[in-house]
Amino acid sequence: MAAYPPQDVREHFKSMVDGLAVARPRERSVRLAPPERWHLTVAFIGDVEDETAAVEALGELAGTAAPTVRIAGGKTLGRGQFRHLVAELESDDLTPLGLAVRQALKRCRLPFDRRPWQPHLTIARPGVMLSREELAGDLAMLAAYRGPRWRVDEVRLMRSHLGPKPEYDTLATVTLA
Repeated sequence: MAAYPPQDVREHFKSMVDGLAVARPRERSVRLAPPERWHLTVAFIGDVEDETAAVEALGELAGTAAPTVRIAGGKTLGRGQFRHLVAELESDDLTPLGLAVRQALKRCRLPFDRRPWQPHLTIARPGVMLSREELAGDLAMLAAYRGPRWRVDEVRLMRSHLGPKPEYDTLATVTLA
């Protein structure tokens, strides 16, 4: 399940990302995510045989308050070749959405990633392609960034097609209150 920033937020953030070392052309790919794929993973449920339960869980979010967020800061997740460069999200009211999603998934008996939720947008999957200096510079630029606020007014049930260039299909959408 995912939420996508609006076009103006993506454009604002892209202007900053374009100045990062990770965005510079290089011989080996750092797997930079294009702006149209930037999304907040609200919950990762993996493969499910019957999507009916996932659509039902998504539908339960209809009464959930729409939080206001903004891109602010950044960090890495993972290690070594599995390291991701991500933008963090700042919000006073995002946690209830994460809890509501997990409760709906439990009620519908769907498996999901139970690790602590770290709301973020993946910028790139550079692995070890960036030097320490480049990574430190990118993290400093992300730390100073504060993007425009936006309302997370819908959540989508997505199907992921992983690989060098991941693709996502929207299966269902729910509008938040």
